[in-house]
Amino acid sequence: MANKIKFLDLSSQYKSIKKEIDKAIKRVLESNQFIGGDEVKEFEKEIAKFCSTKYALSVNSGTDALFLSLKALGIGLRDEVITTPFTFISTAEVIANCNAKPVFVDIDPKTFNINPLKIEEKINKKTKAIIPVHLFGQMADMTRIMRIARKYGLYVIEDAAQAIGAEYKNKKAGTFSDLGCFSFFPSKNLGGYGDGGMVVSNNEELAEKIRLLKNHGSSPKEKYLNLILGTNSRLDTIQAAILRVKLKHLEEWSKARAKKAGLYTNQLGKLKELITPSIASGRTHIFHQYTVRVNKQVRNKLVSYLNKQGIPTMIYYPVPLHLQPAFKYLGYKKGDFPEAEKASEEVISLPIYPELNKNDQNFIIKKIRTCLAKEFLL
Repeated sequence: MANKIKFLDLSSQYKSIKKEIDKAIKRVLESNQFIGGDEVKEFEKEIAKFCSTKYALSVNSGTDALFLSLKALGIGLRDEVITTPFTFISTAEVIANCNAKPVFVDIDPKTFNINPLKIEEKINKKTKAIIPVHLFGQMADMTRIMRIARKYGLYVIEDAAQAIGAEYKNKKAGTFSDLGCFSFFPSKNLGGYGDGGMVVSNNEELAEKIRLLKNHGSSPKEKYLNLILGTNSRLDTIQAAILRVKLKHLEEWSKARAKKAGLYTNQLGKLKELITPSIASGRTHIFHQYTVRVNKQVRNKLVSYLNKQGIPTMIYYPVPLHLQPAFKYLGYKKGDFPEAEKASEEVISLPIYPELNKNDQNFIIKKIRTCLAKEFLL
């Protein structure tokens, strides 16, 4: 057996930029500025420039980025928000926590993203917004989604938590809609050493509303004057400093991920028993995850076999949101979203990160081929 391969190797990433990271952390410690300050302001400016948006508002998590976006749009009781059932729970959780109703739409089986052809049938007088998720690092079909939103006068919030730097028709994730939301959870392509998030927008009014909401509704001009009811959702200064360092390397890391993905696809794409990721026309994929599909009867055997070989895998996501106990009250049942349900039974995410070495990747490929050969008698 080879040495155990990591699913994500953040230690190697840290070692590659250790001097820069240590210098940034030391700078914050010596400044005694741990909330707000220049590091946060500069990071917001740098993200706005990276995304080509007028505004970038840092918050303390990707979940809060979504939640505060909904609050800024006035989404609340008796409102409905359309989204996908094949995503992390926070996407729909924030809708429910605004006292609105999540309304699910099935996915495109090739991209795993919300299927725009099925959105219109779910729109009614209560519908106020759409939250497409750019899953695994590839953007949803924003041209069609924005066309539908304009037709019905709906807001759009992009959940780009897994897709920072991904592009669709030469525009970056998070920039098509009213508000774009990012996560800096440590495992993300741009990850901090703790929680963090960001909202980007070109809408001044919405940006100012989020700026108020994330800091207790406090007036930017007069201390202890609270203009609206908000919350505490500030990005820590030390996280901003770390993320500023990492942002400089993001495009280089994205290219490295694409190269690793290319090797996987070149070798695994030849196997008829396995489906490699599909990249839709006009889009780039930043491969936050490299997710393949196999027959559901084989998946558990493949996962078990790879684990015994020291190869970790992950399943994102084993239970679609409409079948989660937390959303039982919505009244959905098995069979309502067949593509999302089928994906949840077939997906496997393989190790992918810039530091993954070629020998380890070839070992992963070899063991997948070996296991599938045994199962299908190739």
